Amino acid sequence: MVDGYQLRAQQTRLQIPLIYGVDAVHGHNNVIGATIFPHNVGLGATRDPSLVERTGKITAREVKATGIPWNFAPCLCVSRDDRWGRAYESFSEDPALVSRMASIVDGLQKNGVLATAKHYVADGGTAFGSSTTGDYTIDQGVFTGSRAELEAIHLAPFVEAVRRGVGTVMPSFSSVGDTKMHAHRELITDVLKGRLDFKGFVISDWQAIDQIPGDYPSDVRTSINAGLDMIMVPYAYVSFVDTLTAEVAAGRVAQSRIDDAVSRILTQKFELGLFERPYADRSGLPDVGSAEHRQVARAAAARSQVLLKNDGGLLPLPSSAKVYLAGSNADDLGNQAGGWTISWQGSSGPITEGTTILQGIRGRAASVTHSADASAPLAGHDVGVVVVGETPYAEGFGDVGRQGRTLDLSAADRAAVDKVCGALRCVVLVVSGRPLSLGDLSGVEAVVASWLPGTEGAGVSDPLFGAVPYTGRLPFSWFRTAGQLPLNVGDAAYDPLFPYGWGLRTDPARPRLKAVRDQLAKGDGTSRAAAAALSVALASRNWTADGSVRDTRVVLTSLGVAAALLERSRSDTFAQDDAVVSVARDVAQAAGRRPDLQAAADHELAAGNLRKAVDLLTQSAR
Repeated sequence: MVDGYQLRAQQTRLQIPLIYGVDAVHGHNNVIGATIFPHNVGLGATRDPSLVERTGKITAREVKATGIPWNFAPCLCVSRDDRWGRAYESFSEDPALVSRMASIVDGLQKNGVLATAKHYVADGGTAFGSSTTGDYTIDQGVFTGSRAELEAIHLAPFVEAVRRGVGTVMPSFSSVGDTKMHAHRELITDVLKGRLDFKGFVISDWQAIDQIPGDYPSDVRTSINAGLDMIMVPYAYVSFVDTLTAEVAAGRVAQSRIDDAVSRILTQKFELGLFERPYADRSGLPDVGSAEHRQVARAAAARSQVLLKNDGGLLPLPSSAKVYLAGSNADDLGNQAGGWTISWQGSSGPITEGTTILQGIRGRAASVTHSADASAPLAGHDVGVVVVGETPYAEGFGDVGRQGRTLDLSAADRAAVDKVCGALRCVVLVVSGRPLSLGDLSGVEAVVASWLPGTEGAGVSDPLFGAVPYTGRLPFSWFRTAGQLPLNVGDAAYDPLFPYGWGLRTDPARPRLKAVRDQLAKGDGTSRAAAAALSVALASRNWTADGSVRDTRVVLTSLGVAAALLERSRSDTFAQDDAVVSVARDVAQAAGRRPDLQAAADHELAAGNLRKAVDLLTQSAR
């Protein structure tokens, strides 16, 4: 298809190649058989920028193999309200973590696909009930916060994307105050292109200029003068070209504005090599959906699993367990992939190639009885696993309050949890794009936030059975009741069910700390000094037999010294810093106090303030 379009472009006078873009927001998600990664909410839970960059690399390879050089991703929105239907497209409620995950830009662009940072700016911060589109309640709404909030929370990830050289930026359908973002000259031209020195081009969202108040010539004139360089007009392109030409002829759009837009677009086309190689390189087609690519997606799914509760150390399960498996999302590939999968809204069922959670569990457990509605007999099983959650949606279709949508579990899922967990020791896996109302968990030993893991359901079963440890952490605060929303790290009144950054681990702390100590010992001088501080903490007298901390005072003091040194190191990695702080988090979570400090610590870690993170966790543990 793209080559057909390109052939026509090559027949024009100047033979300027066309650039075609696609919404590959979690893998090449519109192509049956492609590798589908966890949505951004799950990738945020991994806390692993290098892994996220690898997902971008694989997405780029699969996108480019089908002849497409441009991706309308990543979404760098900072979602501040779980009621938003696009919450799962956000890496986190924390701008520091979203900025870390901008590493996906490198994964895409270093592998020949232009990235798009979207949706500029504050689309994740619109007020509930402010939407101006149809029956949406929050999507495409209005940001009513302060300028300081806009800059610190919502602009920050775009600053990082521009620093990484992102090629395109897409404005939001939403508004900042009274001004639609597609008409916001100050934020697009003065801030993005001026203050941030963005060198790429600004691409509109789908038919978005039509939402600017006024007639069509006004929509065209206003958007171009605001700084948009390319307009997505999928059906009205003839009218658009005629209108813009007339606006220039009348002097209402300056020729210099057109020259700037064209120069920006041509620069990106040249840098992509489209002038030399306009047609698809099909040599990568055998790799689309390959076992190698799916293995990375499986690892990402496994790393995204967040262990919220684990009473009595139920998890990981032994492979010998006789498992009773229930719930609506246990055997549904479409549900676990979510929206933006094969179709815009996504759909339930076997919509593409992949492995369901049921198949993944069957690959690990000695015996599995599957009964979606829990109608099969429960006797004779060692443990129950109930997989609950959401069905697919995208954008405003997922807004809470639209057509009665809530954050509650379905009646069928709730009944399955009550029945199975009332009879067996039990694990609840929550497959969703955001935190949900879980109700009474007193009879549930273990709870896992599985997010939307994509096509590789075996990634969910890997930590469930201990093939890899649980290491994921909440990218969003998990509310107690929906009445608390919006609820975010740093709020003055912060009382979540599970705080931002929460995540129980199933790997013992001492071996984890020893491994990072050995890595740091090979680094620069300050890294080696940090390793020496960790050696003090690693003395055997400070630890119990199971590898957990015995002498919290000595260990936390040593971690604080190491953290302060690592802030000055130039050879340490975020993964190493994260591992050091993780031991302090283990202690704080075991103490079970001050969730506000635990959440604040995870923000400080993402922001690079390691000593402050350890200090906050130490306070929380007291």
